[in-house]
Amino acid sequence: MFDHSSWLILATVSTFLLAGIVKGVTGMGLPTVAMGLLGAIMPPVAAAALLIVPSFVSNVWQLFAGPRFAALAERLWPMLLGILASTVATSSMLASGNTQWTTMALGIALMIYAGYTLFARQVAVPKRAEPWLSAVVGLMTGTVTGGTGVLVIPAVPYLQALGLNKDDLIQALGLSFTISTIALAIGLASRGAFQLDNLAMSSLAVAPALLGMWLGQAVRRRVSPATFRRWFLIALILLGAELALRPFF
Repeated sequence: MFDHSSWLILATVSTFLLAGIVKGVTGMGLPTVAMGLLGAIMPPVAAAALLIVPSFVSNVWQLFAGPRFAALAERLWPMLLGILASTVATSSMLASGNTQWTTMALGIALMIYAGYTLFARQVAVPKRAEPWLSAVVGLMTGTVTGGTGVLVIPAVPYLQALGLNKDDLIQALGLSFTISTIALAIGLASRGAFQLDNLAMSSLAVAPALLGMWLGQAVRRRVSPATFRRWFLIALILLGAELALRPFF
């Protein structure tokens, strides 16, 4: 599936270095940035296959960085189950090879995520609605993940609306992203879109992603995270627009 050329290796390393920096500064964004940039130079299914290992490693680290794994898993299991089932079921869309529509869907997903994060006002989820709403959000997130490789919509806005403290939110995001990554790997592998050569290339992306996270944490101490986040989201909207409009040109 991949052309193991020097150009592709350089593009992959650069992409995951930048994606790691974004995650280091903002606490999220590695899979979103990686899918957006790699999706601009290769089919989204190939970009998603490259994403699997660095996303899994970074998200497992984030998942176990907090003390309340069991309590969060018990609270969020309907969402997590919905993500797992829906991602595996819908990953055929990403693996289909219909790059015209998956590229457009990826661009739209990036614009929705960035636009919502940039402009939407924070909402709160009523406690009584959480059990059934978690399941619905999980199914929706899995559908977006299976179709585009983007792991964040609408799981991230939903988790932000639960009123979790900072540490619990970071751990909950890590839990959601980890389940999404595992489900995406299962879905792509079951359809022959994630093979051993994909695994080797994806593993090469771990080092630049972790280096980028370390650099991003250093940047966060010098630059306002709010300013960085705002310009990052604006850039993501522009990238999403280019991907969404590409099939028409």
